[in-house]
Amino acid sequence: MAAGPPGSLVPLLLLLGPALGQGLGQTRFVCTSVPLDGDVCAASALGTGSAEELKGTVLQLRETVLQQKETIMNQKETIRELTAKLGRCESQSVLEPGEAKGRKGFAKNTMGDLSRPPAAETLSQLGQTLQSLKTRLENLEQFSRMNSSSQTNNLKDILQNKIDDLEKQVLSRVNSLEEGKLSPRNESEERGKIESTLTSLHQRISDLEKGQKDNRPPDRFQLTFPLRTNYMYAKVKKSLPEMYAFSICMWIKSNASPGMGTPFSYAVPGQANELVLIEWGNNPMEILINDKVAKLPFVINDGKWHHICVTWTTRDGVWEAYQDGTQTGNGENLAPYHPIKPQGVLVLGQEQDTLGGGFDATQAFVGELAHFNVWDRKLSPGEVYGLATCSSKALAGNVIAWAESNIDIYGGATKWTFEACRQLN
Repeated sequence: MAAGPPGSLVPLLLLLGPALGQGLGQTRFVCTSVPLDGDVCAASALGTGSAEELKGTVLQLRETVLQQKETIMNQKETIRELTAKLGRCESQSVLEPGEAKGRKGFAKNTMGDLSRPPAAETLSQLGQTLQSLKTRLENLEQFSRMNSSSQTNNLKDILQNKIDDLEKQVLSRVNSLEEGKLSPRNESEERGKIESTLTSLHQRISDLEKGQKDNRPPDRFQLTFPLRTNYMYAKVKKSLPEMYAFSICMWIKSNASPGMGTPFSYAVPGQANELVLIEWGNNPMEILINDKVAKLPFVINDGKWHHICVTWTTRDGVWEAYQDGTQTGNGENLAPYHPIKPQGVLVLGQEQDTLGGGFDATQAFVGELAHFNVWDRKLSPGEVYGLATCSSKALAGNVIAWAESNIDIYGGATKWTFEACRQLN
């Protein structure tokens, strides 16, 4: 090795390994530099010490990584357990025991209503039903005054007492809910008792109302749909003929939110939306003809009776909308040159997804409906005004006339005496 200038460094090759006499395959070569006047042995020892320190550091880092990996695995397991517990708590808060299987969210339930609503919504529905029963009792009371019958009066008093008891039960239930006393099982039992009593009341009042039919004109009745269900509806016995124009008019009352639902729908083979009137969610009311849509400028969701009419002709798809006798909107290009097809099913209170069925509770009509009439021509503004003001010259529909004998009701929808002119006073 050639000598360098004073103070220069000389490369030193250190052979590190278990023993110099062993094979070179098990040795490592570390090259370091030492001053010319430095101690080669010391440098050798230093190089060996640095290698041992690096080895120790690597081992420590490896151990730390393994510990962190173990910690992460434990935390993941804890997270899974907490997630499972949270899922069980949420399912128990929404579904009662035994209800969890076969129900997903608010999917359609073809055997009954939607998934069980929150307690507040249930109480609101019960309140609406009680109010509906009270209104029907008032009609019975008025009828009994005109046709005095001690039996009718006695039954009316019994039913009134039952309604008072029901109101007390609902109030007690509200208080229990506010105080957190009702468990899901107890709440289900209470709901079952109240609904059973309501069903019995509906039946007895309906029986009483049947006694009025012989004493009232066939068109002086209204249909009531008190709850948003997928099983409560009425069906018109006749189908519509092929029509190149129409006028559809009715009295309607609702304050349901969001949206009053579907007052009527007409489906034919191959087209469920042949002719539909619907107010769904927060959208305005719409008329659909062969799946083509026009938005109607009705403002009627205020809990008061309103008279509405929609007229249409296939020529250029021209339509007009009337509210309380006054034209409020018009348009064109609504399914132009498409005649309304015959041999369909006309349903009141539900939107059809299939011919005569496929009802969705979220689109159901909630409210009251009367004097649903259909003509195969466009009514004049004067004729519409006469209908809305109860003119004695008002005509009945020449295609569908409002009469009890023309309608079948299902699922708890009810009908009782209705006088349109009296609603205007």
